[in-house]
Amino acid sequence: MAILVLIGAGLVKAQACDIDCQLEELKKAREQSIAATKPLESELVKLREKLKNIQNGINAAKEQQRQLEISIAKREGDFASQYVLLSERVQNYYKASRQPSSFFIMFSNNSGGNWVREIMYQRVVADRDKQEIAQISLDLLQLEKDKKKAEEDRVRLADLQVKADKEAKFFEGEISGAKAYQAKLSEQISSLLAAKFASMPVPLLAYTSLGGCSSDIGKSPGFSPRFGFFSLGVPNKTGMNQYGAKGRAEAGQSYEQILQAYYNFDLADMGTGFNIIVNGKNEYGQEFNNESMNIEEYLKHLYEMPASWDMKALQAQAIAARSYALARTNKGQSSIPPNQSGQVVKKEINDGRWQEAVTSTSGKVMVNGGNPISAWYSSTHGGFVLKSGEVGWNDSAWTKHAVDAASAGSLSDLLNSAYDKASPWFYCDWGYRGEYNNTAWLKMEEVVDIVNAYMLWEKDNSLIIHLSQTDKSTAETWSAEKVRQELGSSAIGSINSIEVLWDGSGISKTIRINGKDFNAQKFKNLFNIRAPGNIQIKPSCQPDSALNCSHMYGLYNIVRE
Repeated sequence: MAILVLIGAGLVKAQACDIDCQLEELKKAREQSIAATKPLESELVKLREKLKNIQNGINAAKEQQRQLEISIAKREGDFASQYVLLSERVQNYYKASRQPSSFFIMFSNNSGGNWVREIMYQRVVADRDKQEIAQISLDLLQLEKDKKKAEEDRVRLADLQVKADKEAKFFEGEISGAKAYQAKLSEQISSLLAAKFASMPVPLLAYTSLGGCSSDIGKSPGFSPRFGFFSLGVPNKTGMNQYGAKGRAEAGQSYEQILQAYYNFDLADMGTGFNIIVNGKNEYGQEFNNESMNIEEYLKHLYEMPASWDMKALQAQAIAARSYALARTNKGQSSIPPNQSGQVVKKEINDGRWQEAVTSTSGKVMVNGGNPISAWYSSTHGGFVLKSGEVGWNDSAWTKHAVDAASAGSLSDLLNSAYDKASPWFYCDWGYRGEYNNTAWLKMEEVVDIVNAYMLWEKDNSLIIHLSQTDKSTAETWSAEKVRQELGSSAIGSINSIEVLWDGSGISKTIRINGKDFNAQKFKNLFNIRAPGNIQIKPSCQPDSALNCSHMYGLYNIVRE
């Protein structure tokens, strides 16, 4: 096992193909869904226009109904008054009819002319009253008809409103479901794109290799201000942290205390009667052809930790390497490669101090349930240890989630007291650009564009296909200016403040930019898609298992110079 794992070109190519194939399938599914949704959207537009017209008609009908009801109420009031007047007339007419007969009147002192006029007047009044009675009867009939029609219209309009709303909700529901499906596909495309960029062939640094992860703090790219996005430690944070072991040893901890910080185990003496078969080529071009060595001899050829380090750290490394070799080979039943895919061994025996560490711990093995544990280890964890299940591997009882610092009350505490803070890979920026002194620093405008791209993606996930890095643009890629135009007034023009917040669990949860909070892990994924060159924020997940890693999280920080 090496401090970090170098990615072989063949593995990257195979994985990239797998991701590309899945990306193609997801894009096709998304395009098909969009094509199927367009007729529904068109139909909904037409329906909404119809609903608008129906609503206008309903509003007009309701107003007419309201006016009719006002008219009915007024007419009912008028009828009540007319009934009173008519009753008075009938009463007067009845009284008049009870006056002396016409014979008596004819021989009265009144003149004949007056008598005739009185008779004619009474007839006119009687005829008028008859007409008014008839008209009131007709009006009453019409009033009943109008009231019945008003009630029928009320029921009909209410039913029409319900049906129209129901139809609109159906179309809106169908479209909403399709949009949700498209958003889910876009989210999957985003994750796969992030995984694709996270698996690009940026070499992961080991003690015995050159290039790859490094800290560019203090190294000028030739421009300012500049921003660096640094992961804390390497992606594999499971098992022993080698620089952490060094820091713990220098703080006075024993090799057992060091190992207990990284594994759940019992320490057993399993003796030295095991042979290890080494097969393959190491990073130095040396070939091993199924060569068998005694386990203790095998360990003396191991090159996984500088022999100049504190003896207690070397002893912890010897026990971890012995445990790993026995677990990996099933106590010598199978072979192990001599490179970073297994553990780095050379033909030459290692330094005397390393040999002393092996000899002083002879036969000592970490076991769990009586069996040697796969004691994974890597160079730098960045102040935190994660369980194997948290980095995309199968969960195991002997790995643990723990703080690897003297104090971690805050991110600042962690940075100041992490046991591996002296590692050259504690701040690890991945990638570089030759034109900027081989650094991973970003310009202000580049970070602004990444933030705007993230905000646009957050606004509409379906736009992810337009948000790949602009320096390797395709016909689908949108420029920084196009992204700003799409965002409108919500786009930012500069970075006034930027910081990463955490929850104390070793995971960056929030990135705060110009006072606004975003999801730090989702931002990291978009960053890996949009950032120029091969610059990335590496997740806490081995790149060769990115497709199977459900977490893809990690701790990262931002430095501004």
